[in-house]
Amino acid sequence: MRTNSTFAKYPTLPRLPIPDLRKTLDRYLKSLQPFLLDDALQGESSYDAAYNIRVQWAEKFENGLGKLCQERLQALDRASPHNWLDDNFWMKKAYHEWRAPLLVNSNWWLAFHNDDNVPKEVLQGHSMQVKAGFTPWQIRRASWLVFRLLDFKERLDRQELYKDTTRTGVWLRENTAKMFNVGRIPQLHCDTLSSVPPPTDPDARTLFIMLHDWCYAVDVYDEHQTCLGVMEIEKRIRAVVEDVEMRLGRGEKAVPVGVLSSDDRDIWAKNLQYLLSLSPTNQSTLRTILNSLMGLSLDHYTHTDLPPPFSPSSQPVPPLSTQLELDAHLHNTRSSPNAHNRWFDKAFTLIIESNTRAGAMGEHSPCDALVPSIVAEYALVQGIDEQAFLHSDPGVSYDEEEEIPGWKRLDWVVDDIIEQECAKAEERAKVIIQDSDDSVLWFTEYGADWIKGVAKFSPDAYIQMVLQLAWFKTRGEFTATYETALTRMFNKGRTETIRTLTADSRAFVLGMVDPSKSTADRSKLLHRALQTHTSLTREASVGKGIDRHLLGLRLMLRPEDGERCELFEDELFERSQRWKLSTSGLSAGHLFRGTGYSPLIFI
Repeated sequence: MRTNSTFAKYPTLPRLPIPDLRKTLDRYLKSLQPFLLDDALQGESSYDAAYNIRVQWAEKFENGLGKLCQERLQALDRASPHNWLDDNFWMKKAYHEWRAPLLVNSNWWLAFHNDDNVPKEVLQGHSMQVKAGFTPWQIRRASWLVFRLLDFKERLDRQELYKDTTRTGVWLRENTAKMFNVGRIPQLHCDTLSSVPPPTDPDARTLFIMLHDWCYAVDVYDEHQTCLGVMEIEKRIRAVVEDVEMRLGRGEKAVPVGVLSSDDRDIWAKNLQYLLSLSPTNQSTLRTILNSLMGLSLDHYTHTDLPPPFSPSSQPVPPLSTQLELDAHLHNTRSSPNAHNRWFDKAFTLIIESNTRAGAMGEHSPCDALVPSIVAEYALVQGIDEQAFLHSDPGVSYDEEEEIPGWKRLDWVVDDIIEQECAKAEERAKVIIQDSDDSVLWFTEYGADWIKGVAKFSPDAYIQMVLQLAWFKTRGEFTATYETALTRMFNKGRTETIRTLTADSRAFVLGMVDPSKSTADRSKLLHRALQTHTSLTREASVGKGIDRHLLGLRLMLRPEDGERCELFEDELFERSQRWKLSTSGLSAGHLFRGTGYSPLIFI
């Protein structure tokens, strides 16, 4: 593990701008048009009258409190080391003040395609060798993926990938660093992130592993901060599996402390505070988990969605690549069946099932989910290399007399209260898991190549219009729609909202369901809607979006001094941000079976 020293000169990213107040207000008013048109159609109000009221509120704000709030925001920006948004608001308001469980509600997930080098009978759940529910190929794939992820990190640090001579290289290196050696810490009312440890910290060299709800740490770097070879990583993971098998053979059972991290953040904060008070051992264990490079959850089963009486370890694997098998993979990657064997606060966790099905899940606040998807793609692009291992068969034993160093147990000291809290947290987690679903539709008629090459449309804008039409045809109404634009061209830039529902996208949808409209009419409506969406995407990406600016302006108000604004108290202000349809994607890569995270609003 190398630290960055002296690199060649690289471009500095510009500062995230504060948009012009008048332009933000004009764009906001325009974004309200589809809602007001719908209200008028329903006979709730006159469009002109309702729109003119908002125009008056906007003008009043611009000439009064808005001007003052803009000046306060500018002063805050001048006092901020990087920018007004990331340094002051974003982490708290978007993530850490939110008290809902990370489970389903916040964490992103990636489901990987299977490795072609794994025998098909293993993928189908038939493995001759099983220890504590784990299979040799499962351990091998876990070792290979860990090695590949660390190889990406090393190459990025050495500038062999995405050199710092490009803005993309600067952005990616900075953000990739945020997904390693970090975890979220629950605190009452507002969480925080752990500090990244120095490379010399022994915990910073470790991989955090969960098996049967037990926690372990495995060294994957040596004392000179040099990454271990993949075969050595495999040996150490196998040693941990042997230890788990021995513990199970003695009748031991882990208290599933990790399930507490799936709970309401304030409840988890209180339970963690109590847990740490029980013993210094717990403090040390938590410190290692937070400082470790990343997590690895080895599941002793291959999940299916078959009903009882099947148990996780005895369920037959559905035929590969069927919808049932794919959905089961997605569900396990997202949450596991019962939130066990996971630490939801870790920024990046690999998840490997017994048949080698693999994926990743992570806490969202350190970096946007596109970053881990880029790193994961690198890990997946090359399948298991048999030449990297002493034996091509992962079931062949190494020297059984050899004592494998470089791993340790991370045990918790618990009492009856913690055990009871784990049971309660599990019940709450099951409710969340059972009340949500995730699936992938593989559409094979055509794709991005046809949309871009033949139709000459922006694939993103086109799909956004498809989603608008699908929502309306299945719901009979329109809704505020969220899409993410990355502001990565700016220093410490994160995201901005693209408001997909516009007057033009609404007109296109209504034209598609109107039998009197000709194909030519519909084509014109589609073109106009696509142009509008493309324009909004461009504005959001270059720092001219409205939602982050409106957030900043609203936070500059001082209600304790009697400051208030009709524009922000308007029910339409809240309704226009009630994102029932959240359409952001993690990656368009061909190496994922599915990707996702929760909708922002449950319906």
